[in-house]
Amino acid sequence: MSELAGVSTGYVVFAHGSSIESANDAVRAVAAEMSRRGGLGTVVAAFLEGGQPDLPGALEALAKNVSRVVVVPYFLTLGLHLQRDLPRLIDKVKRAHPGLVIEVTPPLDQHPAMVEALLDRAREAF
Repeated sequence: MSELAGVSTGYVVFAHGSSIESANDAVRAVAAEMSRRGGLGTVVAAFLEGGQPDLPGALEALAKNVSRVVVVPYFLTLGLHLQRDLPRLIDKVKRAHPGLVIEVTPPLDQHPAMVEALLDRAREAF
């Protein structure tokens, strides 16, 4: 958990999830590395389907210790899951925890590092 002007903050890396557990573990590893590099404290992975915890479960657990949660979508674009499913899930948790502030960042597209990541992958082919 991190502090911002006296507000305790937790972070959720929100991914689609997979029936292949190693894929879910990769997201958990990203969340752990995000916590380590960013000094953010509590950073957890949560999944829409196919992985645990699901987003409501992760938010419920964080609500016990923080007053603010930042959800960082591990999605490339603003597709159906982020436009329809994510707001529905967050609204459900907000009804149960009206004092919990939940903020959602944009997806990964349009981030300047995306082009660099794609260039790195393309260069690996040589």
